[in-house]
Amino acid sequence: MKKWLFCLPLATNALFGMVSRTEVNVSDRWNIEDLYATPDVWQKELSSIATNSTTPYFPELSQYKGKLHESVENLQKTIVTNFALERKVTKLGLYAHLRHHEDMANADAKADDEKISRLIQDLIQETAWIQPEILSLPEKKFTEYLEHPLLAEYRTLLLKLYEQKKHFRTEKEEELMALALSAMGTASRTFSALDNADFQFGQVQDSTGNWHELTHATYLLLLQSEDRVLRKNAFMAMLNKYSEHENSLTELMAGTVKSHLFMAKARHYNSCLEAALKPKDIDPQVYYSLIEAVRSRISLYHRYLKIRKTALGVDELHSYDLFVPFIPEQNRRYSFEEAQELVIESVKPLGAEYTKQLAKGIKSDRWVDRYENKNKRSGAYSASCYDSMPYILMNFSGDLHDVFTLAHESGHSMHSLLSRQNQPYHYADYAIFVAEVASTHNEELLHKMLVNRAQSDAEKAYLIDQRIEEIVGSIFMQTKLAEFELFVHQAEEKGIPITAKLLRDKHEELNRFYNGPDLVLDPEAGIGWSRIPHLHKNFYVYQYATGISAALSLSDGVLNGTDLDRERYLQFLSAGSSDTPLEILAKAGCDMRTSKPVHRALDRFESLVYELEQLMQKISAREEAPSCENG
Repeated sequence: MKKWLFCLPLATNALFGMVSRTEVNVSDRWNIEDLYATPDVWQKELSSIATNSTTPYFPELSQYKGKLHESVENLQKTIVTNFALERKVTKLGLYAHLRHHEDMANADAKADDEKISRLIQDLIQETAWIQPEILSLPEKKFTEYLEHPLLAEYRTLLLKLYEQKKHFRTEKEEELMALALSAMGTASRTFSALDNADFQFGQVQDSTGNWHELTHATYLLLLQSEDRVLRKNAFMAMLNKYSEHENSLTELMAGTVKSHLFMAKARHYNSCLEAALKPKDIDPQVYYSLIEAVRSRISLYHRYLKIRKTALGVDELHSYDLFVPFIPEQNRRYSFEEAQELVIESVKPLGAEYTKQLAKGIKSDRWVDRYENKNKRSGAYSASCYDSMPYILMNFSGDLHDVFTLAHESGHSMHSLLSRQNQPYHYADYAIFVAEVASTHNEELLHKMLVNRAQSDAEKAYLIDQRIEEIVGSIFMQTKLAEFELFVHQAEEKGIPITAKLLRDKHEELNRFYNGPDLVLDPEAGIGWSRIPHLHKNFYVYQYATGISAALSLSDGVLNGTDLDRERYLQFLSAGSSDTPLEILAKAGCDMRTSKPVHRALDRFESLVYELEQLMQKISAREEAPSCENG
C-alpha cells in the first residue's frame, strides 16, 4: 500500500500567538480546498469508493482473486485496479490527515482521519492476497508474464517483488498480518496523541520574573534566548514533563519495538534492522558504516563544543547552552515573505524552470500552512499524494532557523513534484532513504548564498555557526539516536526487558560519548530519547545523516561543477523509485554504498569549524585592540 509522504518534523517556533484555526487568514493556510472543496465533498467521494457495508469492501478487486494463473490479462487488470483504488484512497487520506493536523483537538477532523485510516487498513487487508498469489506462480509462468507487453511498465516492480519472495507468507498469513497492522501502530499513535495534544508544558520564568508560554513550538525559541535562566527553566520544564511519564513512555517505546520484531520474525528476517532496510534495497552495512565513520571522528564535534563554551564565556557548558547563538546581535527576524524570496533566490543554480515552479508553489499556489495556531501539529513536514500539490506544514516564527526550514521543506516538495511529473503512479514515490537529500541540498544552497552576501566577519561567523548546528543535528545527533534505536531493538531481540532504567542509562552513556568532556550532562537529559517521535518510525533517523552526507556532495557539483552535474541532480529529483535508491544516487554522482560521502560531509564540517575558529579569533582580537582617540 503506497502512502502520501510525510517528512521531517522539525522543531519550530511561535511568534504570532496561539490563535484558533478559524482566525488564521486564508492566505496563510495551505490550499486544502484544491483537494476537496469541503468536508462534505470529501465524504461523498469516500462513500463512492467504500460502497459495500460488509466485506468485500472492494469487489472490483476480489473478482480476480485466485485467477492470476489463468492469464496475464487477469494480472494486468489486478494491478491496474489496485493502483486506481490506492490512488483514490491516498488522496482521501491526505486530506483527512491535513485537516487533523490543522487542529488536533477538532473531533470531526480526528474522526475523519480515523475513518480513512480504517479504510486504508481494509484495503491493505483485501489486497493482502495479491503479492502471495503473484509469488505462487510457477517460475516459468512468472517469466512468461514478465516478458508480456501488457506488463512492460510494471517489470521493475514485479522483479523487485520476486526478489523478496522468501519474505512473503501464505495468503491467509498475509491477511492476518494486514489485520494486525492497525493494532501494532497503537503505541506510535498514542505517543503522538500524548505529545501533540495531551502534554501541556505551562509557563516558565526568565531572570527578571517574567513568564513565557512553553510549547513544542516555543521551546527552541526559548533555548535561543540570551537569558540563561530562561533557557535553563525551559529545558528543565520540558524534560521534566516527559520524566513524569517516563514509565508510560517506556512502555510505548517497548510496544513499538515489539511490533517491529514481530514483523521481522514473520517475514523471516534475521533482525529488525534487516527487516526495516532490506525491503527498501538498503544494505544494513550502510547503517553500521555510518555509526563507525561518525564515531571515528567524534573529536570534531568536541572541538566545536570547546569553541561554543569559550564564546559563551561560561564555566560549565550545559545542554540548554547548545542553541543560543554565539553572536546575538546577528539573530535578526524575517517575515515569511522575506523568507520566500531568499529561498527562491538560493535555488537559481538549479535552473529557471525549477526556480519558477518553486516560486509559484510557495507564493501563489499556497503550498504552505505558515503559522502556529492552537492545537496545530508541531514541527514541519512536506506531504503530498500523486494527485495533489506538495503541501508544507510549518510553524513559522521569523528566525533564521525558520528560513532554513522553508528551504528544507521546499526541497522535499520539489522532489515530490518532479518525481510525479516524470514518473507514472507506481514509480512516483521516492524512497525515504533519499528523501533527506533534496531538502538538505537546498539548505546548503541557501547557506552558501547567505555566507557569500555577508557584510561582516560577525555575520559570516553567525551563519557558519548556524550551518554547523544543522550538521551537528543531522549527523552527530541523529547518529547518536540511530545507535540508541539499534540498541533498543537488539535488546528486544535478545529478550532483555526494556525498562525505563535501561533506556535512561543507555541514553546517558551515548550522551557522554557523543558530547565529550566539555558538556555537563544534566540528569534531566537522560529522558531526552522519549520526546523524539521518529524513534517510533522503524529505523528512520539514520537517514538524516546519510541524506545530508549525499546532499553536501551533490550540492558541490551543482554549485562548482558543470551543466552535466546539475542535469544529473535534476534527473535524481525526477527518478522517483524507478530504480533502487542507492543506484539512483550513484547515477547522480554519489555512491552511498561506501563511507566516502559521510567522510566528505565530516570534512565539510571540519572546514566550517576551522573557518569559525579563525573568524572568532579575528573578532576577539578586534574587540581587544586599544582604540585611538584624538585628545
